[in-house]
Formats: sequence, C-alpha cells, structure tokens
Amino acid sequence: MLIVSGWIAVDPEAREGYLAGCRRVVEEARATPGCLDFVLSADPLEADRITVYERWASDAELAGFRGSGPEPEQTAEIRDAQVHKYRISAIEPP
Repeated sequence: MLIVSGWIAVDPEAREGYLAGCRRVVEEARATPGCLDFVLSADPLEADRITVYERWASDAELAGFRGSGPEPEQTAEIRDAQVHKYRISAIEPP
C-alpha cells in the first residue's frame, strides 16, 4: 500500500477556485481501481495551503491514474509544494 501525502501552496485568493477545479480529479481518482482514498482540502490555518492525501493499493494503480500529472493550468497555479510517497508495510489500529 502507498500513501501520497503533503501540501501544495497556491495564492490565497485562488485556493477556492483551484479546489473547485480539482473536483473532477478527485471523483475520477476515487473511481479508479486501487484508489483507497483521495482528498484535496483547504488547510484551516494557512490561506494558501491545500492538504493532499491519497491512499493506493499499488504503484501500478497509482501510475495508471497519475498519467501525465495535473493539467498545465493547475500546475501554473502551484507556488510551492511538499508531497511525498510513503510505502506502508503494515496496518494496525491506532
């Protein structure tokens, strides 16, 4: 299992529009085989920050969805980002 997690930063006045433009991507991801969870959400404390959280069953399924990445218009709006992929070896209750 894989987790892709982190944040991206956009101009604060552009954040709502950016997230609205991502709705289709979230719907498509959640409908993709191997996607266990996918969310992009506004950070409650930082006006420019969007939290990224994805959980995938395998590298192949993640790669199949990811394709060429975000649309060029979305990429142009990103001012900074720290998103990483984590490999999960075990799952247990908290």
